[in-house]
Amino acid sequence: MSEKRLAVISVIAENREHSPEINSLLSVYGEYIVGRMGIPYRERGVSVLSVVIDAPAEIINTLTGKLGMLDGVYAKTLMSKV
Repeated sequence: MSEKRLAVISVIAENREHSPEINSLLSVYGEYIVGRMGIPYRERGVSVLSVVIDAPAEIINTLTGKLGMLDGVYAKTLMSKV
C-alpha cells in the first residue's frame, strides 16, 4: 500500500434518506477517519459533511467514489501533498 495522505472529503447529500448508507461507508473506513462534521442545512433540504481522513490515496479515492455513486450525493476530495 502506498504512503498515507491527509485529505478532506466534502460531501453534499441532497436526500437525507442516504444518511444510513453514508454513515455505513464512513464506518467501514473509520480506522482512517481523523474527524468529521455534519451540518443539516434545513433551509435547503440538504446535508453537508466534511470528513478529514489520513489514508493511502487509493483508500481516499475509493471512499470518495463510493460516496459519489449514491444517488443525489456529491463528493469531492482535497488532498495534501505531504
